[in-house]
Amino acid sequence: MSVLDQIYAKAKEDPRRVAFPEAMNEKMMQAAFETGQEGYIIPVLVGNENELKAAIAERGYDESVFVIVDIHEETYKQSVIEKYVALPETRLKEKALSRRMEDPLYYAMAMQAVGEADVTFAGIDNTTGDVLLAGQMIIGLKEGISTISSIGLCDIPGFEGSEGTLLAVGDSAVCTNPNAEQLASIAISACDTVSALLDWEPRCAMVSYSTLGSGKGELIDKVTEAVKIANEQRPDLAIDGEFQFDAAISPAVAAKKVKRESRVAGRANVVIWPDLNVGNVGVKLIQQFGHADAYGPMLQGFNKVVCDCSRGAPVSEIKGNIVISAARAAGSRQ
Repeated sequence: MSVLDQIYAKAKEDPRRVAFPEAMNEKMMQAAFETGQEGYIIPVLVGNENELKAAIAERGYDESVFVIVDIHEETYKQSVIEKYVALPETRLKEKALSRRMEDPLYYAMAMQAVGEADVTFAGIDNTTGDVLLAGQMIIGLKEGISTISSIGLCDIPGFEGSEGTLLAVGDSAVCTNPNAEQLASIAISACDTVSALLDWEPRCAMVSYSTLGSGKGELIDKVTEAVKIANEQRPDLAIDGEFQFDAAISPAVAAKKVKRESRVAGRANVVIWPDLNVGNVGVKLIQQFGHADAYGPMLQGFNKVVCDCSRGAPVSEIKGNIVISAARAAGSRQ
């Protein structure tokens, strides 16, 4: 069973409620309908009810597949607002939230914050910045996490790693030049993400151009400090480094270069890049020369699962990311 088959099966076992604040977009509505009809999610369309119903009929979809939430219907909106302001760490007061909820993106996230939805899925009509800002304002960050980041899942033909052909890598898309505290947050978030999505026991390597002091310099110091911070914050996780990439994933190389005990060296299933330059180039190399399929990027660090898809993504890619997001949400509830 391929990695996508595993993820699809996980989503189908426990379909989650995915809120679509950009439901009027034709590609988004099609992806929501097909993933809902196929049993992977419960699609919740957030917007103007009359416009949504007219578009559903015009496009030939079965309306019964969808749950429709009208942002202009005051009774339900008020119930969401009341639940939100009663949360222990409310970020907005009632009037401010009510104004924000005139925007379907903020409305969907408010629903998610109070448990009326499990995922907010956007990114075609809203920019990445829009999604990140709304997520931080309404959903908030997980305790102990200082930055939003992303992780991708690479399926690399011929790679014989600790999880077969699979390797999780991050951050390759969001955080440009993380400091040590942010890098530690990225590693912790990545471990939680792969645990929820794939039921892995994460073994997270923080990589550099040095292995355990073989090189010197501030670029290395940042990574070693990040490892220390991550281990202090989450001693339950196997996060280690600094390692060169080959020492992280190759048992033979690790045996030569790592002269102390490590649960991670040579067996890493999660690799954390030191910055976005390395991350972007690294993923491109894996794709181009390793002929890998790369799934993601998946946003991480929020209290709930928030997805920002590519504006130019085809329906097939949107569907895959919807199912991945739903599987993450299902996994985080276990």
